[in-house]
Amino acid sequence: MITGKPFDVEIVTSERIVFEGKVDSVTVPGTKGQFQMLINHTAIVSQLDIGAIKMTDAHGKNMTFATSGGFVQMLKNKASIVVETAEDASSIDIKRSLEAKRRAEERLAKHEHFDVKRAEISLLKALNRLNVSDYRG
Repeated sequence: MITGKPFDVEIVTSERIVFEGKVDSVTVPGTKGQFQMLINHTAIVSQLDIGAIKMTDAHGKNMTFATSGGFVQMLKNKASIVVETAEDASSIDIKRSLEAKRRAEERLAKHEHFDVKRAEISLLKALNRLNVSDYRG
């Protein structure tokens, strides 16, 4: 949806500013499901889950980032998204993601002495990166 009225979005990790610019819409993976923000969205602070951040700029260009969770704040037509990771869909390393998926599945299948929750999260992150990258393997 192109509203013609862009607002500011910033995506930040602990290492760098991943994106800074104006968009017409941004959809984020909230912990209770994804939700979209447009111009004049009510003020909100929300925790984010593993998933995709999807944005459309004023020219109709779509951008997608894989994220492993964090927080979003929308205040006075600025969305500040602070996340652990944010990988642009076009830069996701498919081979690395498939290897991470394989390792996590092996750990879960063995049921040995390891952190099951950590392996499940690793698997979710790998699957998310593959999904965001449009991998069709």
